[in-house]
Formats: sequence, structure tokens, C-alpha cells
Amino acid sequence: MISCSKRKKEWVFIRLFIALNFSNEIRAQISEIIHKIKSNSHMGRFVAKEQLHLTVEFLGEVPGSRLDLVKEAMNGLELGAFTLNLTKIGCFKRREGDICWLGIEKSDRLFSIQKSLHESLAERGFKLETREYRPHITIGRRVKLKDGFDTSGLDDVVGKIAIGIDKVDLMRSEFTNGRPVYSVLYSKYLR
Repeated sequence: MISCSKRKKEWVFIRLFIALNFSNEIRAQISEIIHKIKSNSHMGRFVAKEQLHLTVEFLGEVPGSRLDLVKEAMNGLELGAFTLNLTKIGCFKRREGDICWLGIEKSDRLFSIQKSLHESLAERGFKLETREYRPHITIGRRVKLKDGFDTSGLDDVVGKIAIGIDKVDLMRSEFTNGRPVYSVLYSKYLR
């Protein structure tokens, strides 16, 4: 016989992703860039400072009973801490407004982490995105820049940001008052 708590856990779905989170100092630096873009935009939904992160693997809606499998995959990571360097501001063009992002310098460590997690999660039966991994930090959605404003003028500032990474986080995504709220459910430290 299955207990009520076990049965409930199996049917509760949690929206999950695995991410690299940043220190408050890095978030403050990125927030200054967001503020400059926001002040030169007609419209947009910009990412709040506390929500800034780099997605490594999106899992989607996952039964609560499978959380331990995600933790197992994360615990299999055997890489040490490393540094990510930002490169530039870019935008994915959309009719309803662009998605603005910060680019990441190519990092073998980052790609190793993503590949390892992707393969390990797929082996455990998770259905994952199959498109090529293109790491970026989303900073705004539905952004319409003012005429004459060129984000490349901020690339020198962006290029000076180096992010120390010493852990990978399992994140829960919930919507509260129409906005995403992220919380850390588990961390795997990189040694």
C-alpha cells in the first residue's frame, strides 16, 4: 500500500531547471547594464536582479518523485570551479519585441557540465531539449529599443565581467503575481 504522502509526491509536478547562479556583486554589475538598456527602450520586461542566472539544462514539469534522480545526475559532476567571461550584448529578433541577452565566451568547462548533465538525465529517462546548447544570460524580453540606441556601446563594460562558478543549482520556477520566482532546491559544489 502506498502512503498518502508518497502518492501525493508522485503526482505533484515541479517546474525545474539546472542553472549557474551569480554572486550579488555580479548581479549588481549586470543590473547596471540592464538599467542602461531599459532607460533606452520604449518597452520590455527586464529580468530582476535576484532572478539573473545562466540556464544549463531545462527540465520542465517534473514529478516530485523524480527529484532524487536529478540530484544523482548532478552529483555525478566531477569538475572543479571555473570562471565564465561575458562578451557582448545580443538580441534575438522577435516581432513582439526582442529577447536581449549577454553572451558568454566559449568555455570548455561549461560545455562539459552541460553535456554531462544532459546525458546523465537522458539516461534516467528525462525528456530534454535536443537543440544545440547556446549559453547566454537573458536580461530582457519583448524589448523595443529607442531609435539610434546601439547596445554595442556597452560591450566594453560587459566584456570586463568575469563570473566565478563554484556550484551548479537545481532551480524551481513558480509564477507569482504573473512573474517568475526562482528558488534553489539543491546545489552541487564544484571542487
